[in-house]
Amino acid sequence: MEKLIRFTLSDLAKITSHRSGEIKFGERIQTVPKEMDTLEFLEASDAEFVLLGIPEDIGVRANLGRPGTASAWESTLKSIVNIQHNRFCKGGKLIILGQIDVTEEMEFLQELNPNDKNDRKVFYKQVEKIDKEVSHIVCQIIKKGKTPIVIGGGHNNAYGNIKGLALAKGKPVNAINFDAHTDFRPLEGRHSGNGFSYAYEEGFLKKYFIFGLHENYTSKSILETIKKTEDKVKFNTYEQIAVRGEKDFKEEMVQAEKHITTDAFGIEIDLDAIPNIPSSAMTYSGFSAEQLRQFLHYFGKHKNASYLHICEGAPDLAFEKNNHLIGKFIAYLITDFIKAKTA
Repeated sequence: MEKLIRFTLSDLAKITSHRSGEIKFGERIQTVPKEMDTLEFLEASDAEFVLLGIPEDIGVRANLGRPGTASAWESTLKSIVNIQHNRFCKGGKLIILGQIDVTEEMEFLQELNPNDKNDRKVFYKQVEKIDKEVSHIVCQIIKKGKTPIVIGGGHNNAYGNIKGLALAKGKPVNAINFDAHTDFRPLEGRHSGNGFSYAYEEGFLKKYFIFGLHENYTSKSILETIKKTEDKVKFNTYEQIAVRGEKDFKEEMVQAEKHITTDAFGIEIDLDAIPNIPSSAMTYSGFSAEQLRQFLHYFGKHKNASYLHICEGAPDLAFEKNNHLIGKFIAYLITDFIKAKTA
């Protein structure tokens, strides 16, 4: 875990706002003590969940998207530590582990242009470097009996999450992705649009379900690729459920559950599926925040739900006065997951 920047008690104190008569999450959240080995602490701690940040937008830029996802981690931290510790959700269930150090990669690419074909290849290589760190740390967290909650960053990090889970379990695993896009694009070099296709091709991903795909942004070639995957990759579309009423939201969760819950699976949440959430592919049409929370509760309570990844939120792309709202919404999703898993 050489590239892990551990979150300290001092870091926690700086962003936790105390108020008389209240107990904030930050007053109960656990951090790894300075003098203790990270893995030893994870094994010894009674907390069930481990929060990990990946403050990068390299994968998004490699996919020719708008940068800004690197800012979600800091926004999330400021929100999660200041929610209430109460009988509904207790801060002591969570360890803030820290963030993967991507400073070198981010700085290295500052002067490069992803629209240039040669420069884009350099972006792909940097994403591969991050992949290795993500998969290693996620694997170690799961091996210690904990459940990772990963805050991106771009959706490129789905690959590392899936690989990390598969390595920890010693076999291929499944994933469900609440997303407007498949992220199952060609294996042209690593970026935010092909984390799942790479994980599938390399044997880490067994079964995959895309929930709420937007028909307008899914190419014919990708649909043809999915058709050839022999029922390993399934999907429904937002239009089938919310526009034409051909399918029912709750019944589709049941169908997706049948597909992916037979083995360990990861829950992937791409915030560009929710209207008005600042992201690299922001939309005005999509499922509501409440529907996402229902979805997360439904799948989070399953015994085989093995990690949560929330990505593509970009506070830097929000109006300045409201850029804290991304972190606030992510904090809701984190606690929804914790409540579902511990109910």
